[in-house]
Amino acid sequence: MTPQHLAFMVLINLIWGFALVAGKVSLDHFPPFLFAALRFGLITLVLFPFLKLHEKRMRDVIIIALCAGPVGFGLFFIGLSIADASVVAIVTQLGVPLSTLLSIIFLHEQVSWRRWLGIALAFGGIVIISFDPTVFNYITGVIVILGSVVVQSIGTIFQRQLKGVGVFELQAWVAIMGWPLLLGGSLVAEQDQLALIASANWLEWAGVFYVAFASSLVGHAGIYYLLQRYEVSQTAPLTLLAPLFTVFFAVMLLGETLTTRMMIGAAVALVGVFIVTLRQAQKGDPPPMESKA
Repeated sequence: MTPQHLAFMVLINLIWGFALVAGKVSLDHFPPFLFAALRFGLITLVLFPFLKLHEKRMRDVIIIALCAGPVGFGLFFIGLSIADASVVAIVTQLGVPLSTLLSIIFLHEQVSWRRWLGIALAFGGIVIISFDPTVFNYITGVIVILGSVVVQSIGTIFQRQLKGVGVFELQAWVAIMGWPLLLGGSLVAEQDQLALIASANWLEWAGVFYVAFASSLVGHAGIYYLLQRYEVSQTAPLTLLAPLFTVFFAVMLLGETLTTRMMIGAAVALVGVFIVTLRQAQKGDPPPMESKA
C-alpha cells in the first residue's frame, strides 16, 4: 500500500472513530429513533439516484436493508444514547466473530483453530469489560448494543451471498428502508420531534450531518475505493484502528473513564477480532458494509 493510500486508510478510521463521539453529542439532544431517521433521511437525499430494483435479489436486499438500517441502527443508537462511546466501540467489534459463527451455522463454512481462538478471545474480552463495576451503570446499553450486533451480523450473512449489487445501491436501499420506519418508531415511542429539530444547536446538527455524510458516505466510499486497489488482507485488519480512535476521542473529549479492567478486556477482545479479521481477509471476505456508525 502506498504511503498516500495508507494515510487515507488512517483517515477513514479516524472518521469512523470520531463518529461515535459525534453521535453521542447529538444523542444528548435527539432521541435515538429520531436521530437515526434524520441520519438515513440525509443519506437518502444523496443516494436516491443509485436506487434501482434487482430482479430475483430484492428479498435479500430488503432483509439486508432492514438489518443494517432501522432494526440494527435503531438498537445501536438506543444503546449509544445510554452507554459510553468507548465501550460501544469495543462491543460492536463482536460483529466480526459473530458473523463468523453465523457463517458456520448457516453457510457451513470451515473454521480453523486460529479463528476459533480469535472468537473465544473476542467474546472473553467483552465478558471482562462487562464485569467492570463502571460498566454496570449502563449494562442495559451494552445489552442493547449486543442485540444490534446480532441483527447486523445476520445482515452480513445475507450480504456475503448477494452478488451484482453495488455498495452505493445497497446503501441507498438501507437508507430508503430506514428513515420511514425509524420516523414511525419515533412518532410512536418519542415526543416533541418538531420542537427538538427546531431547538437543536449547530453542534447537535453537526453530529447528525457528520454521521450521515462523513462516516457513512466518505468512510464506506473510501473503503470501496481501496478494496478496488488492494487485497482485503491489506485493508480489513487496519479497520481495527477505528475503535482505538473512538476510545481516544471519548476519553479526551467526552471525559469518559477507562478502568484497568476495561483496558484489559478491550485489548483481549481486539486481539481476538484481529485474528478473525485477518483470517477472513485471507479468504477475501470484505468488511461488512454497515459496521460503523
